[in-house]
Amino acid sequence: MSDALTLPAETRERAGKGASRHLRREGRVPAVIYGGKEEPTLIHVEAKELVRQLGTGHFMNSIVTIELDGKSVRTLPKDVALHPVNDRPEHVDFLRLAKGAKVDVNVPVIFTNEEASPGLKKGGVLNVVRHELELVCDADNIPSEIEIDVTGKEVGDSIHISEVKLPKGSESAITDRDFTIATLVAPSALKKSEGEEDQTGEGMEPGETAATEQGPDDDAAQEQEDKSED
Repeated sequence: MSDALTLPAETRERAGKGASRHLRREGRVPAVIYGGKEEPTLIHVEAKELVRQLGTGHFMNSIVTIELDGKSVRTLPKDVALHPVNDRPEHVDFLRLAKGAKVDVNVPVIFTNEEASPGLKKGGVLNVVRHELELVCDADNIPSEIEIDVTGKEVGDSIHISEVKLPKGSESAITDRDFTIATLVAPSALKKSEGEEDQTGEGMEPGETAATEQGPDDDAAQEQEDKSED
């Protein structure tokens, strides 16, 4: 499960661009807590602490407890707006979590036992189609990552969601198809060399070369050229 995080916050009375710019100049980031059948709560948090938590790599998949006016509010980050130039956080949306809530999250995948894959040992390459899985999970049991075992996988094999054992309380948010997560492909250098061999040797018998033989028209042209030289 992803680590739980705690983020101190203060209530903000005013919304709007002017008020938000003022907060950012003072090292704060405007944010909002919504959901849970309650009115949205406007807050602001310390920019440095927010950046530190974003740097953990699992902020978006963690339960974040907002400490606000002596109360604790369990939330899940849903969106972080970043500055287009310097990537500093400019606004955060937090979803308020009710007890027993289900949440929709994107969880990263990792691949294990690569040394036990015959295809990878032969030089094959793991082509990852989805680096994250969209899951519906219990809010109290969000996995930090999903492990996918590639033991026995050969070049040409594919890994689909139906093969993946998801943690208890988690299920795929995509249910209408058995989508591909990764494929095992031959390295591009091997593909290129095989293609070149096909082009140069296609249709030839053993011992033949790719040299072009002279046809009847070529013989006549050569004979005419010899006469002119005489």
